[in-house]
Order: sequence, then C-alpha cells, then structure tokens
Amino acid sequence: MQGLAHHLLACSELQQPNESSLMMCRNHYQQELQRRHLPTLWEIPDPMWLSIQPLFPPEKAPGTDGRPAIPFRTVLNGILYVLRTGCQWKAAPARFSSGSTLHRRLQEWEQAGSFAAILARLLRLYDQVRGIDWQWQSADTKLLPAPLGGTATGPNPTDRAKSGTKRHLLIDGNGARLGLHLSGANRPDMQGLADLLSAGLIIPRPKPTRRKRQHLCLDKRYDYDTIDELLSRLGYTAHIGRRGQVDQPGIGETSKPPRRWKVERTISWMNNMRKLRTRWEKKAENYQALCMLSAALILHRLILLG
Repeated sequence: MQGLAHHLLACSELQQPNESSLMMCRNHYQQELQRRHLPTLWEIPDPMWLSIQPLFPPEKAPGTDGRPAIPFRTVLNGILYVLRTGCQWKAAPARFSSGSTLHRRLQEWEQAGSFAAILARLLRLYDQVRGIDWQWQSADTKLLPAPLGGTATGPNPTDRAKSGTKRHLLIDGNGARLGLHLSGANRPDMQGLADLLSAGLIIPRPKPTRRKRQHLCLDKRYDYDTIDELLSRLGYTAHIGRRGQVDQPGIGETSKPPRRWKVERTISWMNNMRKLRTRWEKKAENYQALCMLSAALILHRLILLG
C-alpha cells in the first residue's frame, strides 16, 4: 500500500485528483507490478547462447594435442564481465581465463565478423518477435573521452583539445539499435550522421513508401540545410528541433508526443556498461565490438520484455 500511496501522490501532483484519474493511477500501478523484470545479466543466458553459438569459429576439439582450450562461452562471459565492470583486461577474474586471452579472442572474433553477425541475427529475431519500428527512428551523438587516442579519435573542442571520440547511434521507435558509427571528437555531427545512415546500418533499411513513411527525430545540433537535403534524399520525413524555436506548444497549438527521448534512454543503457563510458581501446574496431555486445544484450531484453 505504501507503493500505491506514493504512486497516487505523484499523480495528484500533476493534476487535480478525481475519481477517474485515481482509477487510472491504480490501473497503471497494477500494470507496473505485473510487468516482468529481468535481473542484470552478468553471463550470457542459455537462449541467447544457443542462438549465437553457430556464429563463432569452430572450437578446438577436446582431446587434441596442445594446451586445453578455454570454452568460447566462458571467454564471452569474461568479456561481458569486463564490459560491465569497466575493469582492466588483466583484472578479469581467473575463472574466465587470463585477460590477454579475453582481449585476444575479442580481436579474433571482431576480425571474423562474429560480433556483427550476432547483432544482425538478434536484430532479425527482434523483428520477428516484436517488429522493428521503422516508422519512427531517432539518432543522436555521444561525446566520450579517449585518453589513449587511436583510430576514430580527435581533439575534443569542448575539453581543451583532449583526445575524444563520438558515438553516433540510430534506433527504432522502441529503442533497438539500428546503426552505430564512430568518429573523431572534432568531426561535425552532420558528417557523422551521413556515415551512420549509410555504412553504419546493421541490417538493410527498407525503402519508405507513401503508406509506410519513415520519420527521423533529431535535436537542434542537426539544424542544417545539408541535413535536410540528406534526409530528403534518403526518403526520411525529418523532425528536427530548430534553433530559436520554442519547444513547448503555445495556446491553441497541437502538442506532439515526444519521441526522441528513447535514443537518450538507449544511450543511458549503453552507459550502464562501464567499459563504454571512456574509450580505453586504441583500435576503433575493438571498442565497436564491445558496443555491439552491449547492443546484443539490450536486444535480448527487448525481445523478452518488449
């Protein structure tokens, strides 16, 4: 009852309480109680592993000569541990094998295209179960420090020219990642968006039609004529926050439902993986592989929870 009272109090602060509004709050509270919750994933779950196991290179057969091979699932759990905790590779627990083995397997699987294949397979599975919302897409950019430099980094103009990188993200209407692209911190966002919508897509984008239009929501940093021309050429219906425009609707104006907040939520989900908050990998491919693994975990949750 304490949770219900707190929920009703929050509703009463938004508007004058009446019988119908209190009933809606009670129904919403009951729906929240019935909502399925998943614990934090510290290991690859069985259904996900059965789906992605064929995408890895063949494992070393047991009984062959040489040192015994570490099972791939154990190594992948170790990479997930580093991804979640943000620890150094050599600080990974010994039950996952050595840190050098984890890092070496990460690079081998990235070069073999395993992480890209995992993300593409889970995205297609998500499309079969939940359906990709191509109608309302959103994109945004996250600026991150990259103290060690490396590829796809540059001087950050907002942080005394320290080394940094930009993580460009494209999601569907539910928050599932559709594209990812890395660029230097000194590269304009509008150039990164062009690469994101072309080479950064995970699976091919269906062609929009008059009946099935595709909308793209962007904030005011993309308010350029070149962006309008790019989106028009790609068949998007642009929804861009304009500089100097008041976000709140005026009296008598129709209020539009907010949609771009979901890309901010997905960025927050990614930042829950502490290894992604600061880019310590010099190779952009290694950092992108970690981003793909985090996206695969998010897709797994979206498949189960919607």
